Amino acid sequence: MLGYKFAIDEIITKINILREDFNHTNEYNPIEHINSRLKSPESVLEKCRRKNYRMDLASIRDNVLDIAGVRVVCSFISDIAKIRDMLVGQQDITLLAERDYITNRKPNGYQSLHLIVSIPVFRSNRTDNVPVEIQIRTIAMDFWASLEHKIYYKYRGAVPPNLLSELTNAAEAATHLDEKMEALHRLVDHTSDPGSRPGPTTSLDLSALYGNKGTDDASR
Repeated sequence: MLGYKFAIDEIITKINILREDFNHTNEYNPIEHINSRLKSPESVLEKCRRKNYRMDLASIRDNVLDIAGVRVVCSFISDIAKIRDMLVGQQDITLLAERDYITNRKPNGYQSLHLIVSIPVFRSNRTDNVPVEIQIRTIAMDFWASLEHKIYYKYRGAVPPNLLSELTNAAEAATHLDEKMEALHRLVDHTSDPGSRPGPTTSLDLSALYGNKGTDDASR
């Protein structure tokens, strides 16, 4: 377990370096915040039982690749690919698997980009290549996932149908919010050029964010 903790420390250090570098070289920082978690031995064994893996250390190392987990929460949808490419592009990070739950959203509404990477951990007497799961998602996706987790925990997985329906609706709302915020972000980037910046009496036309549905929709 100590090796997995060290792997989390390595990944977080890399992300913090990227975060600080962005603060100095860019107009905004795409990394809002970082969380990490280390599965407990009980949770690891429970997953082995659920997946019918052999109950030995070699099997656990080969099959349970999300013992160490890091979550990166960013501002906009476009930031997800940006952060993904910066991490995977580092020489000592090896991409083992990738699951895109944003393009292919789960039936319950869950969205996130999951990367399984391997990173070398330099111990006092050896070097271990340790797998880490990295989840990258927006603030809206993270808010929804946090709520969904609390609801499933409260009802021990047996969530009432009306709540499941409301969760699905909330997932759609989160998706629309992300799309509107992304459009606004691009609009602001476009108008940041001196030649296209609006004058003091000019206001931005935000109807583009709402698919030109009219002034009633754009004013909401």
